[in-house]
Amino acid sequence: MNIIYMGTPDFAVPALKKLYESKHTVQAVFTQPDKPKGRKMVLTPPDVKVCAQELNIPVYQPTTFKSEEPLEIIKKYNPDVIVVAAYGKLLPKAVLESAKYGCINIHGSLLPKYRGAAPIQQSVLNGDKVTGVTAMQMAEGLDTGDILTVIETKIGENETSGELFDRLSILGGELIIKTLEMLENGEIKPVKQDESKATHTSKIDKSFCPIDFTKSADEVHNKVRGLNPWPIATAELNGKKLKIYSTKVCEKSGKAGTIISIKPLIVACGSGSVEIIELQPEGKKRMPSAAFLAGHKLNIGDSFN
Repeated sequence: MNIIYMGTPDFAVPALKKLYESKHTVQAVFTQPDKPKGRKMVLTPPDVKVCAQELNIPVYQPTTFKSEEPLEIIKKYNPDVIVVAAYGKLLPKAVLESAKYGCINIHGSLLPKYRGAAPIQQSVLNGDKVTGVTAMQMAEGLDTGDILTVIETKIGENETSGELFDRLSILGGELIIKTLEMLENGEIKPVKQDESKATHTSKIDKSFCPIDFTKSADEVHNKVRGLNPWPIATAELNGKKLKIYSTKVCEKSGKAGTIISIKPLIVACGSGSVEIIELQPEGKKRMPSAAFLAGHKLNIGDSFN
């Protein structure tokens, strides 16, 4: 098949590579415009653009689909299918209908659960045991199209959203190859999504970061996992903010938010407790809690705000 690929972040890179290595032809790649990043606001290309250029695939970065130009580019290539993965733009009906097999989206959840911007983080934040990737026939609504194929995977009890993100991106690449093969062979039986089971996610931002130790140990642990690698869960100790990168659920109990063990560093929650394994004090590097304790005198009963 002749394919136009649309994607932006690193989640979309493995599928692009898989398609490039397959019998199919990736004619062109559409991705978001370069954006300023970092403290120095250096103009930085999306991960998909970097990958496409390494593979010598033509790259297009339209700022909008309201003009005719992007559609004219697509028509010029006359693709059999458009594959989309975390592109970050809603596609108009004219684009959705511009290829023989329409647009197929690789989505990082088991639809209709977790439609929207942050399905992978949300599954970890909620403590889900199972998630997966859905290949969906795109419609005009947000992640509302018919389900074509699905692949499931278990979520590890200590797995971070970053680790899960990496795994699902690879599974997404495998799934799109399987989906296109089934499509060519007439083996696809689209399944409409059950709207009564639909849930939605919003973008994760820094307002999610503060840890509430009155929550259960599982909920605190899930927050730490779910916000790693970004934006990272936070807590305050003696008026100083700490970024909390890694925790482990413990059975010990005590007054929520108080330190109930120094070595290892264990903090009581609303039920149960968590061992803080890795953290980062303000202005310092990320470190194991043992290294932090070597430079900070803490006492049993000290309280996290």
